[in-house]
Amino acid sequence: MQIGKLSDTPVQFRTFAGSKEQEMNWIILTIAGLLEIVFASCLGKAKESTGTEAYWWYGGFFVAATLSMLLLLKATQSLPIGTAYAVWTGIGAVGTALMGIFVFKDPANFWRIFFLTTLIGSIVGLKAVSH
Repeated sequence: MQIGKLSDTPVQFRTFAGSKEQEMNWIILTIAGLLEIVFASCLGKAKESTGTEAYWWYGGFFVAATLSMLLLLKATQSLPIGTAYAVWTGIGAVGTALMGIFVFKDPANFWRIFFLTTLIGSIVGLKAVSH
């Protein structure tokens, strides 16, 4: 034993980002959340459409919803389910609300923007404290 050496085992420091698998699953989760925006937007467009065009939008809804759920399933293999689900729905909620404002002409008053901002802060906070 050498003086000043406590152990033969090297010290490993945990990085904030986590494992490569977790990093990839955060990216997958983000894509799943974006697909949630797509499927909700398809519902809005289908509501505005008639005939065959509405069925195309419903088809887009089905494809986007299926892909979103499958990616959420994959992401939860290494991420905590509660955090992953909250982030997924948060991305979808904020994105869908913004789509509503910019595409579907929903109202954009102070309180709506305020609470969307707090929701974004909550999503970032959940990501920051997740292991």
